[in-house]
Amino acid sequence: MKTIALPSGERVPAFGMGTWHMESAHDAAALRLGLDLGVRLIDTAEMYGEGRAEELVGEAIAGRRDEVFVVSKVYPHNASRKSVAAACERSLRRLKTDRIDLYLLHWRGNVPLAETVEGFEALRAAGKIRHWGVSNLDIADMAELQALPGGGEAATNQVLYNLARRGIEWDLLPRLRERRIPVMAYSPIEQARLLKNRALVDFAKRHGMTAAQAALAWLLAKDDVIVIPKAANSAHLRENLASLKIELTPAQLAELERAFPPPAGPSALEML
Repeated sequence: MKTIALPSGERVPAFGMGTWHMESAHDAAALRLGLDLGVRLIDTAEMYGEGRAEELVGEAIAGRRDEVFVVSKVYPHNASRKSVAAACERSLRRLKTDRIDLYLLHWRGNVPLAETVEGFEALRAAGKIRHWGVSNLDIADMAELQALPGGGEAATNQVLYNLARRGIEWDLLPRLRERRIPVMAYSPIEQARLLKNRALVDFAKRHGMTAAQAALAWLLAKDDVIVIPKAANSAHLRENLASLKIELTPAQLAELERAFPPPAGPSALEML
């Protein structure tokens, strides 16, 4: 499994499983299959199913917690120093674990970032979380965060990033790279919409892969991007995993650049 370095130097899997809209026992089985096939990172959030996704992750990792790098996220309204401690405890109970490997602010709300950082650092000192980071923060938010005491400890920024959503490449991605902060790319196949993109479908057919594999391989070709596609059935999971074996050639990457050009200027951070 390819790995990506966090700012601390710890290496984590470049490929993980997302859990947005996962709420059934069937979904837990898909997560367990992923673990059996070698996937070692699972991303979830207290928002997903109002905790149900975390419960499913807890079921899936039971008996093999030490094999898995668990990522979860806190609601913005729970991100004050006092509330984040309580939210983290609830997530720990649902996950049936004593620690979260990476705990993220899901998006920016009304709680000052300084207070959230204090809360995260207190949780880290208590051993409740191992790393913390953010999600859906734009370049101005990241600049504000990194200027705060302790703000430089952010381990990642989880954002919408795929072939059709390349806006972060103009300014946010370069800033993160300067600080050696990896991106976690959510919705890497645009909630399956990329699978219907004619240019991508044609590219994939000509090069002996599926559209999903091409989209994932494009992201996995980067040294600082973690992908977290959701796959609720075994066929999609195996298809997605096969992208790890695809090494796009310079000519193939250039072809995708022409079909999905990079941004020509700054834009607002996109979110789903």
